Amino acid sequence: MSSSGGISYFSLVAPTIERFNEAVSFYIKIGFKEVVLYDILQLKSVRLVDHADTSQRETWFHVFGGENKEENPLGLTSNAITLKIRLCPDCDLSKIGDSFYNELNKEGKDLRARRSSFSLFVPDLKKVTELMQKNEIQFQSRPDSNNPIEVHVMDPTGTVIGFTNKPNPFSKTSIPSSNPKETPILASIHQIIEQVSDQNVKKSGIKRRIGVMTSGGDSQGMNAAVRAVVRMSYIRGCEPYAIYEGYEGLVKGGSLIKKMEWHDVRGWLSEGGTLIGTARCSAFRERSGRLLSARNLISSGIDALIICGGDGSLTGADIFRAEWPGLVQELLANGQITEEQAKHYGHLTIVGLVGSIDNDMSSTDATIGAYSSLTRICESVDSIFATAYSHSRAFVIEVMGRHCGWLALMAGISTGADFVFIPEKPPQPGWEDRMCKVLAKHRDLGKRTTIIIVAEGAIDTELKPIRPSYLRDICSQKLGLDTRVTTLGHTQRGGVPCFYDRMLATLQGVEAVEAVLDSTPETPSPMIGITENRISRKPLMEAVKLTQSVAEAIASKDFEKAIGLRDSEFVEHLDDFRWTNAWSEELESGFKLSPDKRLRIAIIHVGAPCGGMNAATRAAARWCINRGHTPLAISNGFPGLVRHDAVHELDWMTVDDWIIRGGSEMGTNRDTPDIDMGMTAFSFQKHKFDALLIIGGFEAFTALGQLTKARSSYPVFRIPMVCLPATISNNVPATEFSLGTDTCLNVVVHYCDTIKQSASASRRRVFVVEVQGGRSGYIAVLGGLTVGALAIYTPEEGISLKGLSDDIEYLKLAFSREQGDSKRGKLLIRNEMASPTYSTEVMGKMLEEEAKGKFESRTSVLGHVQQGGTPSPMDRVRATRLAVRCMRFLEEKAHGPKESLSKDESSVVIGIKGSNVVFTPFREAEEKETEVKLRKSKNNWWKDLKPLSDLLQRGTPDLIRNNYVLQ
Repeated sequence: MSSSGGISYFSLVAPTIERFNEAVSFYIKIGFKEVVLYDILQLKSVRLVDHADTSQRETWFHVFGGENKEENPLGLTSNAITLKIRLCPDCDLSKIGDSFYNELNKEGKDLRARRSSFSLFVPDLKKVTELMQKNEIQFQSRPDSNNPIEVHVMDPTGTVIGFTNKPNPFSKTSIPSSNPKETPILASIHQIIEQVSDQNVKKSGIKRRIGVMTSGGDSQGMNAAVRAVVRMSYIRGCEPYAIYEGYEGLVKGGSLIKKMEWHDVRGWLSEGGTLIGTARCSAFRERSGRLLSARNLISSGIDALIICGGDGSLTGADIFRAEWPGLVQELLANGQITEEQAKHYGHLTIVGLVGSIDNDMSSTDATIGAYSSLTRICESVDSIFATAYSHSRAFVIEVMGRHCGWLALMAGISTGADFVFIPEKPPQPGWEDRMCKVLAKHRDLGKRTTIIIVAEGAIDTELKPIRPSYLRDICSQKLGLDTRVTTLGHTQRGGVPCFYDRMLATLQGVEAVEAVLDSTPETPSPMIGITENRISRKPLMEAVKLTQSVAEAIASKDFEKAIGLRDSEFVEHLDDFRWTNAWSEELESGFKLSPDKRLRIAIIHVGAPCGGMNAATRAAARWCINRGHTPLAISNGFPGLVRHDAVHELDWMTVDDWIIRGGSEMGTNRDTPDIDMGMTAFSFQKHKFDALLIIGGFEAFTALGQLTKARSSYPVFRIPMVCLPATISNNVPATEFSLGTDTCLNVVVHYCDTIKQSASASRRRVFVVEVQGGRSGYIAVLGGLTVGALAIYTPEEGISLKGLSDDIEYLKLAFSREQGDSKRGKLLIRNEMASPTYSTEVMGKMLEEEAKGKFESRTSVLGHVQQGGTPSPMDRVRATRLAVRCMRFLEEKAHGPKESLSKDESSVVIGIKGSNVVFTPFREAEEKETEVKLRKSKNNWWKDLKPLSDLLQRGTPDLIRNNYVLQ
């Protein structure tokens, strides 16, 4: 199963045209509607990102939910069930033949045993059986045909479809609404804040004891997760215990199982690795070891475990849970526990957090540590680039990833590598010659560097490892390049966690405690994941099995299946790399449009500079070049266009190293087209722009609006236009993320970590740190959450005298109770526009005055360092992905009906909303999502993270009174 544009879909394969047509007919009979058709033999068909390389033909189907019987004859409740059927003559599907279907008629042959299957929830199964009978489709009912709870049918591709009236407890149907709602990143956050404020914390007669442990390979962010679990446990009225040294501590018990106090995890946000340790434990693999572990947990009063590790660690945890009742009875029979203990600890709750730098777990977009590891890789490759350029050398760089090529692929995109090798998609035979052709072409274009990134698990189609030394020899011997090999090794695991991993680990740790409290003996063990911008719970073992099936598919040489098991975003990134980094004969010939379809696409930067602007421009320009379009750079924004006619064509090499450059290479400013609308229209006409990409912040959004509204007076503006939000303020409507915010927050995190060292060294110093963001408190809130700020001040809430007074009293109390080594410096984060009265300087003086010698006060203003610097890997990858999406949109609209170009749908903002990448028409975004006077979006999805940050830093009033916080 995959997803496209945020919609889940199933991909089915037919080996012959006859089987393909039979499958199409089958799904039409049961109510699916054909929505997209792709045929490689049709000149008008364009292969999009979701079309597989090996497909000769693809048909996409969608079934609509609702009450309309014609559109929904099955009675499905979901509004987003999509599948595609692929014609793939070259795929090895020998099992699918006429004899295969005779199995259906064999007595006792159970279709549920088929591995290739998917299930759909249908409340009324009678509709299903009646539809099958009407269309003479054979099916199986369980337990019987009179009162079925399951119906199974096999389609012409050999895929079994299951229909059930038992809903999946992890599946929630959501129907998109035209009215935007502020959906929080953490679904339980409103409940947490309300219950804590009402003093209605989830409690039972006996406080639950929650154990937390880290296992497997260490990853950056594990300590942040442990911190969140410990403090959220106290907030929720539970007692947290740390199991040191992973499963070894579970088996040995004693001092390795330790109760954690609130102050024990102070300062852990910025620590790399895992401070509670991790170790391999062969004893736990045996039942005798798990029996000891059960005894140790019961002796400590622990009945819930939150485990942060990889798929192996989480599999061991689920086995432990499954065996738990038997282990408890065995301990009771041996007299090692009492009957009361056996009764009270009859169920073990397991919750999984995925800590893995490889990002190899299915059912989640990111794992704890993956982006920090990617950051280490990109820092290394960026440094290598300088020496490679100096000597015109080639470098082969090996990164981690035994069964998953995520690190290699993302590093390839983020650094502009020439070639990448990943285990899921091995190169076809003869790849050595093709690689040399690509590298030689890049050198002919003028490149002085050659960068090849190879995952440690990279193989060819015969499972033969592709070693860095072999790649070096090819480059040296066949191309005559001075080639060096660099193996990054464990530097990828080291260092402090980046902003994203701190945020991810914190929010997932909070959700893990909530999952423990929500768990029942019947609930499957959950894994806490994330999809785009939403923390989610998924069935743990389902995710583990999907993950392990990738390695199995690779081992069986089923690479089509292996790549299919990765999410659609992974496949999209593969295409993005191909389109924006590497030249190929396929792109030179098959991907280019005919001359009459080629466009002149203008690209302009508007607003303040930020990380990712150049990366987006590079991706857009190279995609245009590969398609045959002409990318036109407008230098210095709209003043450059109307006053200096600063328009020039971008070529492949001009933008080559823009992926790693911060700021704006084309130049940018805050002026919008209304400085001279007539001259702007004249310039559009003079240069014959067919489409426009505007990259920037709220000014870019404003510019899009002015051009859209001027269409009635200036027909030349009736072209497709897209605004790609790029601003550290994250204040553009119609999106939850803007390019540049991740880079900015990494700067804030690094800066505050450094300041905290100074504050802590003096033992009694408070820093008021001012960050940018305009009238949006996003940077302040997310920065405060991930650096452990004692207080956060935003424009949305303002600053009151009472609030300041309360914070000062808290600081005085804290410093008076903390003694010796436990004294740490404090940080207060203030947005630059939080208050016109209480400026950063005024706040610093007030703190100094009111401290009465109990502490010192200092101020620090980050200023424009937040807008500069090298873009973070996340901003580089996101810029590439969104820019390619924008180019596809512009091309599609430009080739569509001419009358549609004057409609709202041709002038849009691209954005990430929840788990979707969407295009929102400007007028809709302005009307429903914009606070024009405040120059910001109405959707402040992050606002509840501020009270959550306060809770995790200070605790509840009860905790403060009970001296949990102030030891």
